[in-house]
Amino acid sequence: MLTTTERDRYQRQIMMDGFGEVGQEKLKQAKVFIAGAGGLGSPVAIYLAVAGVGQIRIVDRDVVELSNLNRQILHGDKDVDRGKAESAGEKLRQMNSDIKIETIAENITEDNIQELIGDCQLIVDAMDNFPTRYLLNKAALSRNMPFFHGSVHGLDGMATTIIPGETACLRCIFPEPPPTAIFPVIGVTPGIIGIIQATEVIKHIVGIGELLKNRLLVWDGTITHFGELIVKKDPQCRDCGSLT
Repeated sequence: MLTTTERDRYQRQIMMDGFGEVGQEKLKQAKVFIAGAGGLGSPVAIYLAVAGVGQIRIVDRDVVELSNLNRQILHGDKDVDRGKAESAGEKLRQMNSDIKIETIAENITEDNIQELIGDCQLIVDAMDNFPTRYLLNKAALSRNMPFFHGSVHGLDGMATTIIPGETACLRCIFPEPPPTAIFPVIGVTPGIIGIIQATEVIKHIVGIGELLKNRLLVWDGTITHFGELIVKKDPQCRDCGSLT
């Protein structure tokens, strides 16, 4: 049941058609795994926290660097050289004391990914490298868990929602990883894409709206335009081809 404080905190979203206290209860009971506390992870975590997602687990081994601060809005000057997970957790707890924030300062590997995900119910991909993204994709498939992907480059970004057995998986969409390199990015781009990911998570949990299933949303900030690509499940995909 929602407390009086929670009803007051979330009253404006509870007013929404199809949301109500039932929807807020669903958010309160949800457990979300966010991989990364950087450019994408920051807006995702902020908006899920203030929306009232009951339990958020953030995993990030990196430390805050000065060059992160143009886009990683959970961190500031005083956080340079601090662990990103610790810094993110501190800010999120200040934003909403009614929810539980877990932070883990570890690299995500094939050996520990299942333990790190634990009892979380869905996975948000807020990483900046495809090897880890593929690990998250496979873990989501093996657990039949929704997987929310986002990626950015410069003024461009992409987002999609993956439902195992129903949609194309990340490997279907990107069979091979792009070259690994430090890439340019301005802070507004992960802000836009991260907010879209958070919106998809909230819609999925509450059960409202239409998700980005089998659709790759493409943002071109240069001309301020959203486009969309229809994606299809690859029957020969080495990650999800065996799923029906």
